[in-house]
Amino acid sequence: MEPPEDMEGRTFVEVMSEKYSPENFPCRRGPGMGVVVVPTAGPQGSPMKDRLNLPSVLVLNSCGISRAGERAEIVAFCAHVIELDLSHNKLQDWHEIGKIVSNIPNLDFLNLSSNPLAGMALEPRCAEAFSRVRRLVLNNTQVSWDTVLLLAREIPELEELFLCLNEYSSVSVSSVVCPTLRLLHITDNSLKDWTEVRKFGPMFPSLETLIMANNHLTSIQDNKDILQRLFPKLRSMNLNNSGLSQWDDIEKLNFFPRLEEVRLQGIPLLQTYTNVERRSLMIAQLPAISLLNGSVVTDNEREDAERFFIRYYLDYPEEELPDRYHSLVTKYGKLEPLAEIDLRPRCRAQVEVHCEEKVQELNIRLDQTVAELKKQLTTVVQLSTNSMRLYYIDKFSAFGPEEMRYNTRALHSYSIQDGDEILVVPKTKCDHCLKACVCVCTLWGSKSRMSCPRAVTVCRD
Repeated sequence: MEPPEDMEGRTFVEVMSEKYSPENFPCRRGPGMGVVVVPTAGPQGSPMKDRLNLPSVLVLNSCGISRAGERAEIVAFCAHVIELDLSHNKLQDWHEIGKIVSNIPNLDFLNLSSNPLAGMALEPRCAEAFSRVRRLVLNNTQVSWDTVLLLAREIPELEELFLCLNEYSSVSVSSVVCPTLRLLHITDNSLKDWTEVRKFGPMFPSLETLIMANNHLTSIQDNKDILQRLFPKLRSMNLNNSGLSQWDDIEKLNFFPRLEEVRLQGIPLLQTYTNVERRSLMIAQLPAISLLNGSVVTDNEREDAERFFIRYYLDYPEEELPDRYHSLVTKYGKLEPLAEIDLRPRCRAQVEVHCEEKVQELNIRLDQTVAELKKQLTTVVQLSTNSMRLYYIDKFSAFGPEEMRYNTRALHSYSIQDGDEILVVPKTKCDHCLKACVCVCTLWGSKSRMSCPRAVTVCRD
């Protein structure tokens, strides 16, 4: 039987000792794979083993951790640790988290996702323990926005911040600027109003990547001058599954001076368009974008999209034409509609069937085989399939008839067109070999083979 779960949870030290002991985590070899850490003399009764095979990236997710454990042992074993994953544990006391973090001097990345931190107050003095962290993940923790601002203030070199699934519908403005933040990942929240999103600009002036998919943002409300000042360094923006429904909102993305990558899948605006129309119209509307929905926009694709854009709006009234249309007409001129070309393979053809003196027009299927055509012709020429040979005559070709010798060959492989001819020649007995042979004249109207200079005699011998 497994021991009953500790209702108070386990300590960080206990879990680390168990997972990375030599029995459970054999010493790995190779540069950068991990190090063997031998502790200094610890307090009596310490749960630590003689040594631990600790990598520089500790993954202790879903281990029931609720407390830190002995500080001295964290210091002894974690001096080289740079990344720590504590997601899906039971940490709900910022003091205990701070006790762990403050004793890992080189910690760069910290993941606290899915720990029950809702309503837990963070004191400024405790927040100082996070000062060395540069990448912080607080997904699905329901930490308050005030706590986020406090951490941003106390972490002087914070570069990446993950705040997904925290049920934010509004954010408060802070007078304290976080000048180093480059990436804000805030998907799956409830930020519907642009007035909330615009607050990120002054707070994070160096922001390069803003990922806010699944927030149902309804519109982008600011004008060109404001948008240029709000996010001067923004390069990438993810608005997947937002509520944008107007082309005006897409055009406003051009006002972010450095924006070069956008994701705009699943928005109401594009639901009525085909996949080709969606991508082409978006590329044409966003001339500075080099990556759209994760795919590189090539120069050729952009030119095709811009030409497509002009033709798409050819029949629109002047008052409904977007501004982009006029700039593209200046670039390419007013283009004519493309001719509609049906590239589907032909399935039928109207041909003339010649058999001796008899000529009859026949509509034939081109997806059938030579054998199937022979069967169709038995009622037309009154010959059995074994008593006829077929020749295809291309009306535009200078060459003579082409015998349709292979019964399994499909008719479309001959490139038969309307007006072409099928010559049916009855098999006869050869005077010399007494076997079936045929005599074919390629000059129609010659009744005598001997009088025709282009007569062709075909004998199997």
